[in-house]
Parts: sequence; structure tokens; C-alpha cells
Amino acid sequence: MAVRHQLIKRPPPAVWAVLEDGNRYADWVVGTSDSRPVDDNWPQLGSKIEYDIRLGPWTFAGNTVVRRLEPPQWLELEALSGPLGTARIAFDIRSWGPDTLVIVDEHPLRGPGGALHNTALDALIQIRHRSMLSRLADVVEEATSRPRAATTST
Repeated sequence: MAVRHQLIKRPPPAVWAVLEDGNRYADWVVGTSDSRPVDDNWPQLGSKIEYDIRLGPWTFAGNTVVRRLEPPQWLELEALSGPLGTARIAFDIRSWGPDTLVIVDEHPLRGPGGALHNTALDALIQIRHRSMLSRLADVVEEATSRPRAATTST
């Protein structure tokens, strides 16, 4: 299994706000170039988002389904990538003082990835997760550090 963690310098609700925005997945999920919710109720159990994956000149479509949801602590997804198979991606969101510890656990379930799952594949997933969690931290920390719009009184 490929398990990795990242300390994000914001409280869990800030992390959860990014995770529950299906339009923002392409901002932090490595390999995706666009994402959009299929269902209006993302991330409710069984809801989906679609995304595009670019590999060189080729673009592939995939989608991800919510399999477990316990806000704001657990989000488990199944990424469905057509002939490439499926993978389980679990996010464990933990308070860590004033910050959040995010632990991601991913492993292939079906298809070639599931059949060929080995230590070398886990090492590649670890590299991807390092970048993905760093990007997630950047998105969360940037989103919550924006100054609020000034209000005018009349």
C-alpha cells in the first residue's frame, strides 16, 4: 500500500472545503487536467466527478466515485480509469493542534494495476502522493489566506 501524510497549516474544515469542491480536484490531483462534478450532490455517497488525464499528446477521461463519506474526517474514493482499472484512495483528515494531518492511502483494486500491484508500483504512487499532498496544502493554505472583500456601509 502507498500511504503518505502531509501537515497542512490550516484547520480540518479548510481542508474539507477543498476536498468537497469537485471543480478543484484538477488543482491538486496530479495527472488531472480538468475536473467537474457529474452530480449536484458531490461528495455525497455514490456521487461522481469526471476528470481528464493527459499523457503526452493523449487525453483520457476518468471518473471517481465516493465510496465512504464521514465529514470532516474520512473521504474514500474509487477512481475508475477505464481499461487502466480502478484504485481506492482514502483520505484521513485529523486535527493536529491548530493544523491538519492528512493521510492518504491508495491501492489498485481492479484491472492491470490491481493484477500487477507490487512494491515498485507503490514507490511510483508515493512519488505522485508527495506532489499531490503538497499541491493540496498549497491550495488549502492559499484559499484560506485570501483577504476578505471589503464591505461598504451606507
